[in-house]
Amino acid sequence: MKIIFFGTPEFAVRSLDSLIEAEHEIVCVYCQPPRAAGRGKKIKRSAVHRRANELRLLVRHPTAFDDKDSINDLVDLNADMGVVVAYGLLLPQRILESPRLGCLNIHASLLPRWRGAAPIQRAIMAGDKKTGISIMKMDPGLDTGNILSQSEISIAQSETAGALHDRLAILGAHSILKVIRDVNTWVETPQSIHGITYARKILKKDSAINWTRSADEIDQLIRGMFPVPGAWAKINNDRIKILGCKIKEINGAPGEHLGDFIIACGEGAISVTHIQKPGKRMTSAKEFLKGNKLPEILV
Repeated sequence: MKIIFFGTPEFAVRSLDSLIEAEHEIVCVYCQPPRAAGRGKKIKRSAVHRRANELRLLVRHPTAFDDKDSINDLVDLNADMGVVVAYGLLLPQRILESPRLGCLNIHASLLPRWRGAAPIQRAIMAGDKKTGISIMKMDPGLDTGNILSQSEISIAQSETAGALHDRLAILGAHSILKVIRDVNTWVETPQSIHGITYARKILKKDSAINWTRSADEIDQLIRGMFPVPGAWAKINNDRIKILGCKIKEINGAPGEHLGDFIIACGEGAISVTHIQKPGKRMTSAKEFLKGNKLPEILV
């Protein structure tokens, strides 16, 4: 199968590798262009870009498909199928219909729940008990295409977005191979009009801890934001990332430090286990408390 692969972050690398291992021909890899990243703002290639270079694949990274040349370059690849995994650009209809069999998307949720950019984080932040992988035939909408396959997994009570990300990346890679093998028996199922939710992009303000929320909700936020961007709280004028916690069934005023880095929430409390100071590595709460004193109330 001649495939055009569209993807950018680490989540997509597993699917790219699986397609190669299954001896499909990747005629081109499309990804987001290199961008400045990190504290030094050095220009950095995406995970898919780096992996495609290692595999000596043709790589293209247009900022948009808004001109005839970029569209014609893709059409000229004469592909059988496009596979899209967290690419980061909406593809116009001309691109979607260019491959002989259209474009398939590997989406990390059970659609129509959590359409959009951050389905893994939003599922944990919402306290969902299950999620999965949807393979859909793409249309011009935002994750609105017909479903070809869905695979469900449970979300563990203490699972972080990072751990769930890795499990879903593996599941997505397995799922797309099965769908491609079954190409002659595809059944397209329209998405339900019920249960539609949107996983909007994570913004900096989303990761701020509000101590008036319940301990369960704050725990979900911390797990949903781990490892990046990291949930945070203001402590002694520093923005300290709270990277791990345990729920405690004790109460106090929201934000009150109850001792040993146990912080009261709107309902219940959390015992912080791991933190990260600005510009530093993650450390245990116990180590942090050796050289730092917490205020009586966190805001």
